[in-house]
Amino acid sequence: MDKACELRGVAPGDIGWAVMEHGRLYARDEGYGPAFEALVARVAANFLEAGDPLSRGWIAWSGDRRVGCVFCMDDGAGWSRLRMFLVLPEARGTGLADRLFDALVDWSAAKGQRGLRLRTHESHRAAGRLYARKGMRLTAAEPVTAFGQATVEQLWEGNLAALAARRRGR
Repeated sequence: MDKACELRGVAPGDIGWAVMEHGRLYARDEGYGPAFEALVARVAANFLEAGDPLSRGWIAWSGDRRVGCVFCMDDGAGWSRLRMFLVLPEARGTGLADRLFDALVDWSAAKGQRGLRLRTHESHRAAGRLYARKGMRLTAAEPVTAFGQATVEQLWEGNLAALAARRRGR
């Protein structure tokens, strides 16, 4: 599936799809309720309203279906923040997550950002393996209750120049 996927910029309808799929999959996989979907909707609204030249989103399409997304937002002081990273179950294991992550890293590095950070949960083990493989460092982990569920929140950070160089094999 990955070879047939096309990464496109954000178009009308894409943000609603990203919010809906996050809500649906996190309810199914993590037990999160509507409050999580509301949080994702706020992040998405901030992305749309900011009009920030250091923010961008990518939507992965397989034929006429969206199958993944990732968003980059300016986090201040030369940092980019990865947000709303999702690959639908049927597209997992195809390399699509790598392509989405690489697109974000290359774009942020080209924009002159110096670092990339993101927050995730320990339960997202495949994502953690991806971040570690790409050169990100786990810099903090804290037990929390998120949307009624006990989890460990993780903060990952990486130097964008090093991440981009690693991607290019240098």
